[in-house]
Amino acid sequence: MSDPAIATALTPLGFDDRVEELFRPRAARGLTLGRVIRVDRGSSFVFTASGPVRAESAPDHSRDSEDPVQIAVGDWVTLRDDDLLENLVIDEILPRRSVFTRGDPGKATARQVVAANVDTVFLVHALGGDMNLRRLERELVLTWESGAQPVVVLTKADLLSDPSEGETARETAASVALDVPIHVTSVVTGLGMEELAAYTAGHRTVALLGASGVGKSTLVNLLAGEELQKTREVRAFDDKGRHTTVARELFPLSSGGVLIDTPGLRALALWDADSGLAATFPDIVSLTSECRFADCKHRTEPGCAVIAAVEVGGLPRERLESYLKLQEELDDVAAQQEARQRNMRDRRPEASGNPAPGGKRGRRKKG
Repeated sequence: MSDPAIATALTPLGFDDRVEELFRPRAARGLTLGRVIRVDRGSSFVFTASGPVRAESAPDHSRDSEDPVQIAVGDWVTLRDDDLLENLVIDEILPRRSVFTRGDPGKATARQVVAANVDTVFLVHALGGDMNLRRLERELVLTWESGAQPVVVLTKADLLSDPSEGETARETAASVALDVPIHVTSVVTGLGMEELAAYTAGHRTVALLGASGVGKSTLVNLLAGEELQKTREVRAFDDKGRHTTVARELFPLSSGGVLIDTPGLRALALWDADSGLAATFPDIVSLTSECRFADCKHRTEPGCAVIAAVEVGGLPRERLESYLKLQEELDDVAAQQEARQRNMRDRRPEASGNPAPGGKRGRRKKG
C-alpha cells in the first residue's frame, strides 16, 4: 500500500493503482513521486506530495540520440537529490499510459511530445465560421494514435444568430469525426458545460487542443471555476486570436481531475501515426480490403473499391483526398526517419572504418 500522504496529495492529479504499482519498487530506493505540471527551458515543475517543486533533467534525458527522451506535461516521474545541482533531479519517467506526439515543427526528422498520460483530448473548434474539417481530421489522427479518447468541442454557440446553426455544425463535424462525441457549447450561457465537466470525473486527465482564438483558455477557466489562464479578444477582422497560452501546463481542478492547456498549435505534423490514420478513416480502411490489388494506392488503379465508392457518391472525394494526403505524409516521415538512421549509422566509426576517438590512425604509404 502506498504512503497515505502520497495518495491524499496526488489522487486528485490522477494517482491510481497503475501509478502506485509502477512507483512501489522505486519508493524502496528512496525516490520521490510527482507529476509534471509544466516544462520550461529544460527545467520541469513537478507536483509532489509536499507540493510543487522545480526539477532538472538528469544527463541521460538530454543526451543526443536518434530519439532523445522528452519530459512532457502529464508525465509521472521519480525525483532524487543531486549533490552537484541545486534543484532535485528527475531520475526516471514512469511508463506512459498514453502520449500525444507530433512532428517537431523545427526539425523535419524529429518528434515532439506534447502531453502524456491523457485520458481525453478536447478538440476545440469555434462556431460562427467555416469549420476546418481537414485540421479536425489531422487532430483526430494524432489523438487516436496517442491512446487517448478524442472529443470534439464546438465553442461560442452564443454568437450564433440561429441556434439551429449549432446542430448543423455538429453534423458537419460528425461527417469526419465518426463515432466521436461532439458537444456544442457556450461559456456565456453554460450550454454543454455539465457534459464537459463529466470527462474529468474520477480524477481523469483532459487535454485541450485547438487553434488560437477558439476559446481554450476561457474553457479552462470555466471548468476550473477560477481564472487560471488569461484570455484576449479575438481579432474581429479575421477571427484569429493571439496566443494567450504560452506553454503547456497542467491545472488540478478543485473537484478532482486535471486539465492540460496547450498553446494554439499552428503546425500539426504527423509522426508515426498509422493506427491513428486507420482509426480516423475506418470507412476508407474497410473498403481497401475489397480492392482488386493488395497494394492498391486508390488513385487510378482498376478495380479500386475506394474510387468506386467515390464515383457512386458513397464517399466524399474530399475525404479520400485528405486520407491520401495524410498517408503520403506518413510515408514521407517514415522515409526521412529511415534516411536519418542510415546516415547516423554511416557516421559511426565502426561503420566508416575510421578508428574510434583516441584510437591510432595508420599513416598512408607514399607512392
